[in-house]
Amino acid sequence: MLNVPPQAFPAPASQQRVAAGSRAKVPLKPGRSLMDWIRLTKSGKDLTGLKGRLIEVTEDELAKHNKKEDCWICIRGFVYNVTPYMEYHPGGEDELMKAAGSDGTDLFDQVHRWVNYESMLKECLVGRMAVKPIAAPKGMLPEKKVLGASAKGLTPSYDWFQTDSLITVVIYTKQKDVNAELVIVDCQDKQLRGEIIMDDHSYLVEVDLDHAVQEDLAVNIAEKVGKVEIILKKKDNIHWKMLGRPLESHNTLIKRTGRGLFYRKCKLVSKTEVTHDTKLFCLMLPKSTHLSVPTGQHVYLKQIIAGTEVVKPYTPVLPFLPLDFKEPSCHGGAHVYLMIKIYSCGLFTQALDHLQIGDYISVSSPEGNFKKSQVQTSEDLFLLAAGTGFTPMVKLLNFALTEVSCLRTVKLIFFNKTEDDILWRSQLEQLALKDERFEVQFVLSQPTKDWVGKHGKISSSLLCEFVKRSRKDSKVLICICGPTPFTEQGVQYLKDLGYSQEEIHAFSA
Repeated sequence: MLNVPPQAFPAPASQQRVAAGSRAKVPLKPGRSLMDWIRLTKSGKDLTGLKGRLIEVTEDELAKHNKKEDCWICIRGFVYNVTPYMEYHPGGEDELMKAAGSDGTDLFDQVHRWVNYESMLKECLVGRMAVKPIAAPKGMLPEKKVLGASAKGLTPSYDWFQTDSLITVVIYTKQKDVNAELVIVDCQDKQLRGEIIMDDHSYLVEVDLDHAVQEDLAVNIAEKVGKVEIILKKKDNIHWKMLGRPLESHNTLIKRTGRGLFYRKCKLVSKTEVTHDTKLFCLMLPKSTHLSVPTGQHVYLKQIIAGTEVVKPYTPVLPFLPLDFKEPSCHGGAHVYLMIKIYSCGLFTQALDHLQIGDYISVSSPEGNFKKSQVQTSEDLFLLAAGTGFTPMVKLLNFALTEVSCLRTVKLIFFNKTEDDILWRSQLEQLALKDERFEVQFVLSQPTKDWVGKHGKISSSLLCEFVKRSRKDSKVLICICGPTPFTEQGVQYLKDLGYSQEEIHAFSA
């Protein structure tokens, strides 16, 4: 979903940008790309102005550095001199200046939480904030436990037991309707990590196991009672005296935004051409991972490029639309499919395209705020997609047409430059023939003279023609995804046509 040139960091219409008010990308000057920034950080130039010293920064000292020519920002207790980064920041200088001379952690988390700022800004590190210790009132639990305790007795808990050959970790979520998409389990190098998603919170079991276990694991979920079993196979049939050593975040319930991203290495098992510049990547999850990406959510891919950690968000798709197509040859284990546009000058996508079958890439746990319940209560579903903004619509189409019985109409209005750019055109046309509820309309901005379909760009008149309730009072959901200008204009046109904010969901592109 989020296929943008490397200068877009973060992606122009990513979930993070949409949630934070769709901050637009600012054109960068020549020589100010991500690769140029990486080269500058490795040039040996003093980017902090402190000649290699690290200092302790007071709030008063931080506040003095609040100008474009002298800008310091604090993120999670560390202070960075971002002055040299100003011209390289895709969001523009004004975005950085919002946090100039202050703690920019909250602003950063709204838009850039997935970016590894420690790697990107390591040569700009000034030092730590000088924070006076604040004594907690007697008996007060640490913040993570306070958040957990706020659930009024509904805080999850866990237990474990063993047989001669198995270790079973049981998590009692005390929540109803826990499903596979809400349970993420990884076991890497004896470290077990089991995460339960509970709305905007996350419960975590994280232990350095007492003994080694086999690679494959099983997860059983009793949905109605909210019980999750993680079953591990012992490598040696010996009696364990304890489950293992609890890690820092073990047995905590905190907001998901406070968790940080967790990655696991996935193997590239196939790479298939979709159009002249877009490919479908199939990544196989490790046997020691249980993960299912929910409809409408995205993951992050992480690569080391020129010694710097670079992260980009993408929305997984299905290997095909819900038709009788042959599935790509990916066997054994769970898979993540990503439809990615390869940019000729794109640092990240070029590195992706150069991966060989069998190579590994780091994939994060899913994120996003889309709820399938929004579709389940709708009668008319309209999907507005531009280019690779089509990717979140793939799973959404599958879910809507196979699992939502109350839908009367599902319409996709798909904007592209040329016919050659249309992703899965044949499949979409076949789907429209197969399911009478589904209709697809292609709109081209640069059509050939032979094109007989619609042409132009997103507009109020075009939306007025195609986005119509099937009945006067029918419940409508309109999902939109594309580059920032497309999304912003589309949302405004829809509001002008009388659709409410609750009837519109802006994805990313």
